[in-house]
Amino acid sequence: MKLLCGAALLLLCLAATAAQSPCVCEKNKRVTDCRTDGSGRCICQAIGSGATVDCSTLTSKCLLMKAEVMGSKSGRREKPKDAFEDTDGLYDPECENSGAFKAKQCNGTTCWCVNTAGVRRTDKHDADLKCNQLVRTMWIIIEMRHAERNAPLNAESLKKFFTDTIISRYQLDGRYIANVLYENPLITIDLKQNASQKLAGDVDIADVAYYFEKDVKGQSIFHNNAGINISIDNEPVKLEKTVVYYVDEIAPEFSMKSLTPGVIAVIVVVLVAIVAAIVVLVVTRRRKGKYVKAEVKEMNEMHRGLNA
Repeated sequence: MKLLCGAALLLLCLAATAAQSPCVCEKNKRVTDCRTDGSGRCICQAIGSGATVDCSTLTSKCLLMKAEVMGSKSGRREKPKDAFEDTDGLYDPECENSGAFKAKQCNGTTCWCVNTAGVRRTDKHDADLKCNQLVRTMWIIIEMRHAERNAPLNAESLKKFFTDTIISRYQLDGRYIANVLYENPLITIDLKQNASQKLAGDVDIADVAYYFEKDVKGQSIFHNNAGINISIDNEPVKLEKTVVYYVDEIAPEFSMKSLTPGVIAVIVVVLVAIVAAIVVLVVTRRRKGKYVKAEVKEMNEMHRGLNA
């Protein structure tokens, strides 16, 4: 009887061990302590936050940014030789248990409000700042520029490639891909997803855009470290620049103080040009008026001379 009990216990232990066997998180390399659960899914702990990550879908952008910051601090992550720090792009975020960004983010005593993509949407203030809600990013515009070519790409083939890639690689429902536009050499992808459209289990467009941007910049988050090999009609395409724009359901709250020096300089130049144009117009009109008066005076004198 004892032998049978011992055998049964051993089988249970082996089954439990098999159910909790190590696994690889294919969709996120910034994790640790990966084990399969009872259903065979790979479950891991996110680096930096310790949050549980389901490797069958994309990890939230907030948890990815936190893991990236921790990786940079620890020195484990090798930086490309041309890398430079985007101080307003990468920060150590505060995440909800769900993985979403908290509406208020701080760096020491400086705080600001963010949208669901974790992008700052207000000026920076002190710790007393109130962020009443996490405003949803409903529209993300990914703009890319490809290298110079002898002939433009086929627009339909390009649209099919990016649509299929976003659906299969990032698991985004195709109804959220609003448009893929090609205007040589610019490629623009519009992702639209408002709060009422997003269903439970749907991948968020902010997470898709973050994964996509990392892929095209050669910093893939996927475990195999392979980015996207862009090939249109079996011809490789090299991207030179990628920029992501965000449109929120509520307009951002920026003041003139938050504008960059470059933008302020442009505004000053435009204002100076307008003032200069007004001055030139006024001076020209005055001179023209003097000329007309002088011409009338000369005509009157000529008439008086003829009458005399």
